Amino acid sequence: MVKVGSLNISPPLLNAACAWASDLDQLQALFDCPYTGAVVTRTATIEGFAEDASHTVAFATSSTTSLNSYGYSPHRLSQYLSWIESILSLAKSTANSPSKKPFIISITATQTDDMHSIVDAIQALRAQAPVYANIGVEFNTSCPNIRGSAPSGYAFTDLVPVLDVLADAWRADNTLTIGLKLPPYVYGAQFAQVFETLRGLSTSRSAEEDGSGIHPIAYVACTNTLGNALLFPEQVEGASTPFAVPTALGGVAGDTLHPLALGNVYSFARLLEAEDSTSALKNLVIVGIGGVTSAEAAERMRRAGASIVGSATLFGGEGVRAFKILSGEV
Repeated sequence: MVKVGSLNISPPLLNAACAWASDLDQLQALFDCPYTGAVVTRTATIEGFAEDASHTVAFATSSTTSLNSYGYSPHRLSQYLSWIESILSLAKSTANSPSKKPFIISITATQTDDMHSIVDAIQALRAQAPVYANIGVEFNTSCPNIRGSAPSGYAFTDLVPVLDVLADAWRADNTLTIGLKLPPYVYGAQFAQVFETLRGLSTSRSAEEDGSGIHPIAYVACTNTLGNALLFPEQVEGASTPFAVPTALGGVAGDTLHPLALGNVYSFARLLEAEDSTSALKNLVIVGIGGVTSAEAAERMRRAGASIVGSATLFGGEGVRAFKILSGEV
């Protein structure tokens, strides 16, 4: 078991926010799976993302690699809240159900007003009953497939106003577990900028006074897909367009991303090691995602410094059986 904020994740294995965690049936399957310690939704917005036929995924034939052109979920945040309420309510009334398994709602916003509305809606559900308290949020800063919009995590200091909204929500209720999903970084200054920005997020006054140093952000998930990648149809299964995905360019994940993802986890782990023992960031948890396509790959993530391991590409190909594979039981 790994404790992340107020959430207990056991086993320390979960799905990454992805297209295969989009609807009620998919979320229910993840919740019912004994090999997942938490369920992460696809990234939700207030109004939903305008998805069309150009948003899809292709799987490579030569390795467990995927290329996707997906954006955020077409379903509104309110729909995810309704689905989660339904799943948890049913679990509470069913004997031997995994009712303690956390849900983590992946969210995104560029404006503070939108983030306020998102957080208020989630907190309203969490306040309804104890069974809903086991819900956290993950701020997605890293989707590479939003036309005309670069992943916000590449200009991390610009996120401060939105991060402040999340930090304020945590100060008002420090049972709210908050994570960040980050893009793949490729040089040291990018990692340092993330840490410098997070240090600037104020903790609660009581934490400052007694030196306990609790930080509003409980974890970072790294990494999301690497954008501007291209595969041709002969490299993937069943493509009938000039390129593997209709948009030509998309986000690459799976085996191809694995070395870079390991490097990101390792770099953040080294920065955490270097933090002073009184630093509020010292207890930041790393969720390792990217090319976790086998039990051996999951173990490499742990060796690099991840406390929790996440999967998307293998999950997309295998369904929830992927988590049994990653547990080493297949």
